[in-house]
Amino acid sequence: MAAPARPAGPGSAGGGPATGGPATGGREIDRLTSLQLLRTLDASPRGLTEDDAAARLAVHGPNLLPARRATSWPVRLARSVRDPFTAVLLALGVVSAAVAAWGTAGVILTLVVVSCVLRAHGEHRAERAMARLQDLVATTVSVRRRAGPRAEPAVRESPVDEVVPGDVVRLGPGDLVPADVRLLRAHGLTVDQSALTGESAPVAKEVRELPAEDTSFARPDMCFQGSTVATGSTSAVVVATGARTRFAAAYAPGGPRPASAFDRSVHGISWVLIRFMLLTPPLVLMANAALRGRGLETLPFAVAVAVGLTPEMLPVVVTTCLTRGAALLARTHGVIVRRPPALHDLGATDVLCLDKTGTLTQDRPVVADAVDAAGRAAPAVLTWASVNAWWTLQLADLPVPDPLDEALLEAGDPEDAMAYDPVAALPFDSVRRLSTAVVRSPDTLGGHTLVVKGAVESVLGRCALDEAERERLARDAAELAAQGVRVLAVATGERPARARPYTPADERGLAFLGFVTFRDALAPTAADALARFAGHGVTVKVLTGDHPATAARACRDLGLEPGEVVDAAAVEALGDADLAGLAARTTVFARCTPEHKARVVTALRRHGHTVGFLGDGVNDLPALRAADVGVVPLGGVDVARESADVVLADKDLTAVDHAIAAGRHASGNIASYLRITLSSNLGNVMAMLAAGLLLPFLPMLPSQVLVQNLCFDAAQLALAHDRPAPRTLARPAALRPVPFLRLVTGFGLLGALADLATFAALAATASAVHEQGAFHSGWFTENLLTQALVLVLLRTGARPAPRPLRVAAAALAAVGIALPLTPLGTPLGLQPLPPAYYALLAAILTGYAAALALLTRRQP
Repeated sequence: MAAPARPAGPGSAGGGPATGGPATGGREIDRLTSLQLLRTLDASPRGLTEDDAAARLAVHGPNLLPARRATSWPVRLARSVRDPFTAVLLALGVVSAAVAAWGTAGVILTLVVVSCVLRAHGEHRAERAMARLQDLVATTVSVRRRAGPRAEPAVRESPVDEVVPGDVVRLGPGDLVPADVRLLRAHGLTVDQSALTGESAPVAKEVRELPAEDTSFARPDMCFQGSTVATGSTSAVVVATGARTRFAAAYAPGGPRPASAFDRSVHGISWVLIRFMLLTPPLVLMANAALRGRGLETLPFAVAVAVGLTPEMLPVVVTTCLTRGAALLARTHGVIVRRPPALHDLGATDVLCLDKTGTLTQDRPVVADAVDAAGRAAPAVLTWASVNAWWTLQLADLPVPDPLDEALLEAGDPEDAMAYDPVAALPFDSVRRLSTAVVRSPDTLGGHTLVVKGAVESVLGRCALDEAERERLARDAAELAAQGVRVLAVATGERPARARPYTPADERGLAFLGFVTFRDALAPTAADALARFAGHGVTVKVLTGDHPATAARACRDLGLEPGEVVDAAAVEALGDADLAGLAARTTVFARCTPEHKARVVTALRRHGHTVGFLGDGVNDLPALRAADVGVVPLGGVDVARESADVVLADKDLTAVDHAIAAGRHASGNIASYLRITLSSNLGNVMAMLAAGLLLPFLPMLPSQVLVQNLCFDAAQLALAHDRPAPRTLARPAALRPVPFLRLVTGFGLLGALADLATFAALAATASAVHEQGAFHSGWFTENLLTQALVLVLLRTGARPAPRPLRVAAAALAAVGIALPLTPLGTPLGLQPLPPAYYALLAAILTGYAAALALLTRRQP
């Protein structure tokens, strides 16, 4: 928690004209007692004076969340153009227009515009989340102020933006907490922190003279901006406002979001292609000028060669594959992908980080066991505990049972509780830390039974035990708690029947019965999902704010071996490099703050992993942004859900597994496109450069290159309908540029050999090498036929190819054969070829297909 800075100037603890604030950092304030904190803030339980509050407001500024300026559409579009691949496409489009290659320029510039608009729209949708922050912030608050140093304090309603550090505020049921506050007084206070943590159960808060060690949102002596008072009331001093609150810090932008796995893989390949594309036109121009004496008339051809290297339909193919996969995922598994590239990132995920509550476990406890003083199973202890829960709920007129009472009522038999007649109830409060139900048994006349349950130390202190026995039972309870369970103690006391009311003073001389233990209810599908993650090469890391023993217990119950559990102190003690190694070998991180979660995620990414994060609270926001892909259930808080890349309809881990499989499917199809188009294009460019140096004319006209590319790219849209091979789903879909381009180069060389063989066939039939139209026609046909073969044989999907792919390949081959033979080819400069050429071409294609099939068997 960041603390406000202390300005220069005098101040007094009595709240005079001080303009002060704490001079210490947030961590030092966490360690101060209540009295030390008030002195550091130059504050008093009687409240600030109006002049002091005004001076502090001038120094610290309004209590508002940091303003965020909306990004305009022109700025978003300009950012999109900075993408390296988009920038090169735009440059090629401009050059094509400059040399009057209007068809090429039109296609390329259209694709650039579509790509930029899609990216800008995604950024606009993400920024809309910022406006939702104000929904979680109060508008007015009851503040204790004084007119002057000697005036009596008065409570008045003040606008939230005028609250300053040192103000004393009063909060009751339903009030939104206006800032980060430290409790001075509290009565039965529970706070709903679901907006901060995603946990539905209210959290008990209490005054502590000594500061609590916990620095998370669960700290018992503090309430945080963005939470709501559920029950009880409190008087508290404000310690942080505006941008210094933990709520604001959790949602702070923290700089630009790091590049995702999709960005890294596609950009890595793009930069290699850019180098080739920038070198190719000058080489073509220089070679033709040196060997053929040609000048700038070869510039359109040089641009066409560069375009030939470009997978210009990449944005369209990627969008088609990802949106089709996302639509299928939403329809079948209720998973909404808000940012299409996130589906690829899910497929590449090899580490999934998640919180425990709401993912591995449900938002409620269940009874684990009931034991007596000797540690033996004791159903009677559970029965008495459920009697207490039932009649306390009924007689105290509580709106709903707390989670532990609800668990007792579910585990116990209602008829056991109904067998007793109610007399009175003393509900739980944060001072006594126990509750008492007074009942009368129909079988017992003239007597009442006090049934008491609550915190172990509170109940044991009211039992008739000697000191040694009390210490032994306290050790037994501590050993149970170390196993990752919550422990309640249960005791009874017999009293003569009476008419006068019962009070806490009657909770004395009790007979100790035993302990009831609770564990977190496991998510019903979590164990199966964890087993599936392991089978699919995804390592699970648990990042939780819970106690280490509680987190370890939940993991073991689900079959996930926690190993050595690391807490937040160990994370803080390590530098980034050491933390990366620790994160790679550790399964459970406990007592994590939002900053700890983000650091662990960032460390895993620096270690070379593609990381997904599943969370649902404001405390998860930094980690959601730090991950390659952020996943949030539909029930998560608004700001977390709006910031997520993927939204789950339910808190179901199996849905994440389905989403990962869908991501690997889509990524496999994208990899197929890149593998096919780059292999084919690279082979064509190699052959084109060779032919350009050997022939007295251009080996292919720019219009022919454009038509060929458009036909091939249109056919590859069918890859979105491809079926994944089993090996594609069994491992992360990582597209590593260097080995991938090495593979593409090998297939490209094979394609270039097929093209050179075609040149030989053309030379052997009707002297086609001396006839420009015949050469163009023969190579055009061979190119489309080899591309049809590549489309079927180089894909990474399951065999055989699905019907849409077979139809697309057949159509591509038909266009390659038909265009030179029909009048449609005449405007392109194509003409019919002699039958002998087709016989030689068939032999070339057969050998090419056999070589492709042989090489693909040896490739992953």
